[in-house]
Amino acid sequence: MKLNVPAIADEQAQTRQQLLEAAGTVFAERGFRNTTVREICQRAGANIAAVNYHFGDKEKLYLEVFRYSREKELERFPSLRESAPLPPEKKLAVFVHSLLLRIFDTGEASWHGQLMLREMIEPTAALDFVVAEKIRPMSDHLRGLVAELLGGRATDERVRLCSFSVVSQCVFYCHCDPVIQRLDPEQTAADSSLEKLAEHITAFSLAGMKPFRAGKK
Repeated sequence: MKLNVPAIADEQAQTRQQLLEAAGTVFAERGFRNTTVREICQRAGANIAAVNYHFGDKEKLYLEVFRYSREKELERFPSLRESAPLPPEKKLAVFVHSLLLRIFDTGEASWHGQLMLREMIEPTAALDFVVAEKIRPMSDHLRGLVAELLGGRATDERVRLCSFSVVSQCVFYCHCDPVIQRLDPEQTAADSSLEKLAEHITAFSLAGMKPFRAGKK
């Protein structure tokens, strides 16, 4: 009997992707420690041995989920490493809006942002990898923008603190959402609201950095 090698390869590739999607969803819902390989395989409709076959073990699958997530995010949303020749103020606006879109995504891929937030709250051995592969590139890009906005005489400490302040505003609206909804129910995560929120965070950040520009203290 002649094997259809291309068909087998396609089937294996499909199973691998189903495992990544299922694992991402379960990890985001339950966290790495509370997730079992059996649960992932059941969600993916795959054999219990599929994870070992395609990834080796649960830890390696977890790392691969983050790689997969980054690839998909770059396909879906504006790049956080915008290369167009825009003024720094506009680049900051693009960064903030893109970050909010990723954090508050409600589609089928909403687990991408949820998984990242869970890893920061409940860190695992994968955090070093996540920082190196996902967070540091974004951080370096943002710090470059902030340094450009502050001017050449800005200290590294000032650039770092201002960059953290920009990101903390974005993350606040996610981590504190249960409280925000009780205080201001009209604050939603709809695309139009996120655009307005991005405009506010950008304007607030630019105003906050203004006293530190041109060598001011």
